[in-house]
Amino acid sequence: MKKPLVVLTGPTAVGKTQLSIGLAKALGGEIISADSMQIYRHMDIGSAKIRPEEMQGVRHYLIDELEPSEEFHVLRFQQMAKDALHKIYENGHLPILVGGTGFYIQAVLYDIDFTAENNDMHYRRKLEQYAKENGEKALHECLKAVDPKSAEQIHANNRKRVIRALEYYHLTGRRISEHNEQERQKESPYEFCYFVLNDQRERLYEKINLRVEQMIKEGLVEEVRALKEAGYDKNMVSMQGLGYKEILDYLDGNTSLENAVYRIKRDTRHFAKRQITWFKRERNVVWVQKDKFQYDEEKILQYLINHVQNMEGIQCFGDCLENQNF
Repeated sequence: MKKPLVVLTGPTAVGKTQLSIGLAKALGGEIISADSMQIYRHMDIGSAKIRPEEMQGVRHYLIDELEPSEEFHVLRFQQMAKDALHKIYENGHLPILVGGTGFYIQAVLYDIDFTAENNDMHYRRKLEQYAKENGEKALHECLKAVDPKSAEQIHANNRKRVIRALEYYHLTGRRISEHNEQERQKESPYEFCYFVLNDQRERLYEKINLRVEQMIKEGLVEEVRALKEAGYDKNMVSMQGLGYKEILDYLDGNTSLENAVYRIKRDTRHFAKRQITWFKRERNVVWVQKDKFQYDEEKILQYLINHVQNMEGIQCFGDCLENQNF
């Protein structure tokens, strides 16, 4: 039988964290973070990282596990998430994958195979140099010419993924968007509930703006300054995260703080819009519109609990745990 897995995702600032704690406590769950930034130590404010006191005793994985200088990509996430899943099942608990990085969730949910992808470091360095000389938008145009679908899905500022898509095409002659679509058609090895928490766009954008202002009040500038003084710079993947690269620009004297904050708000809203577009393409998801529950958190939580408890195989999972069949 398939092992159960709960996914709780949605756009940034929609309220996943609080809901995930309630869900984990009600179902005996442990949480795996599906976030590309919360994995890093010392990057708390800009990543909206859950605080220890907010965890309420629920065990979390893939939070504060890497230094900002370390590489973190989908393959490493997949490997670390699989290790966490193994530990959670061994503990006899229900894994809950929580976060807004759709590609990371997809990689675990459908066990996407990345092993066939080889690397061409010489070609990758050429693309890095091209981006440095001509800018991210010019590099993105190169991707648009060979793989329009990937160009639509990958933001121009995400240099790492743009280069990976171009490298894949260079090595295989195939579009990476076609490869990913093919992998998505695989049957999941898990019995899963995939929830997408969402809200009305105007309300979501307002929450994003307020969150950014709160980050500034809590000391985002000081956090980025400390990272810069520790030797972390804009060439690192971690420092390209939303909120970090803009404040780093301010600290480097390239823009005003007012403009940096404006850009963080704008780009975070754009990011949320792309997240929603991504989740709309996913299969077998349960959309949870907060306004349809009159923003009653208890009603939303109970709705999720009922769905999970009715999940085919959830009772069998408990029985098998007792019999040590896993």
